[in-house]
Amino acid sequence: MTTAPKVGVYIHWPYCARICPYCDFNVFKDRRGDEPAALARAIVADLEAQATLTGPRELASVFLGGGTPSLMDPEWAGEMIAAARRLWTPAADLEVTLEANPTDAEAQRFAGFADAGVNRLSLGLQSLDDAALGFLGRNHDAATAIRAARAATRAFPRLSIDMIYARPGQTPQVWAAELKAAVDLGAEHVSPYQLTIEAGTAFDRAVRRGTFMPPDADTGAELFDTTQRVLEAAGFEAYEVSNHARGEAARSRHNLIYWQGRDYIGAGPGAHGRITVEGARRATHAAARPADYIARVAETGVGFAAPETLSPREAAQERLLSGLRITEGVPRADVAALAIPSARIAELVMLGLLADDPGRLRATPAGRLVLDRLTQELAL
Repeated sequence: MTTAPKVGVYIHWPYCARICPYCDFNVFKDRRGDEPAALARAIVADLEAQATLTGPRELASVFLGGGTPSLMDPEWAGEMIAAARRLWTPAADLEVTLEANPTDAEAQRFAGFADAGVNRLSLGLQSLDDAALGFLGRNHDAATAIRAARAATRAFPRLSIDMIYARPGQTPQVWAAELKAAVDLGAEHVSPYQLTIEAGTAFDRAVRRGTFMPPDADTGAELFDTTQRVLEAAGFEAYEVSNHARGEAARSRHNLIYWQGRDYIGAGPGAHGRITVEGARRATHAAARPADYIARVAETGVGFAAPETLSPREAAQERLLSGLRITEGVPRADVAALAIPSARIAELVMLGLLADDPGRLRATPAGRLVLDRLTQELAL
């Protein structure tokens, strides 16, 4: 067994049946023709090339995200998963996650993805209210979402569901009832995300036109508190700002790789990667457009240009940004390059935003409500 750090693999499948108005990810309208099959082959080739760069590693997780990877042929997913298992040594408890939308067509592929090696499904329910689903631009209704969730519990050992709250006009009472109904579908992991208006999205343009207004900060905070209360009562632990699990085993091992500053390979259009080589943190960023990614893999073997070596300060800033999101926080030694003054930490502890912990920087529940500002204060 290798003693090198464990590694995760992130695979980005960029195609979507429709582009949601709140989404600012690297996504493209689902394609017909030869491009998707060519992309699947390019991703496998990219993984093979990157394995020669990392050397032997234990494989902790594989995450197929997007986009909507549940739109792909399950056989392609199987080839990608098999390549990752062949190129790195799979952990005994290897986690293989697939993101999916809850349409009937995608639910019909669940058995195929399970046969391909997926053992954890991340299902984008987003809401159980038909009007809200229409507002969010989703191509399913609540009844379809419920059917898909039930099908997922039959097909996969583990199920995570995504929900979006802080929608215009949403009250804490309505959100609590909707969240309780989602929990009753049987997922062991829930990711409730507060709706944010990202620059350049359709929602951003709508807000600037005055079509709708998102809830104010006080309402957002009340909805956040409602989320914590409902999920805690249902037996979920908030181990990250927007992620709740029923026990440690139900946590997303792949996302913990990001939040704990560990290594991961990125393959697919627009995918990011972080690999530690000889003590230096190296960043990769693949070509964003599928055609450009396919061409770059054909020409150079990998989907990205030359890796960027992060400075110790840049690496520490990334570590702080991700590490403060989880309840365990980040070891102070991991962000020593930031040279954070002790007086600043003491002040944030006194304000109740950081826990009084000599070994780690840990945000308190109050600190998580203002996490962006807290991170800025520490990373100055």
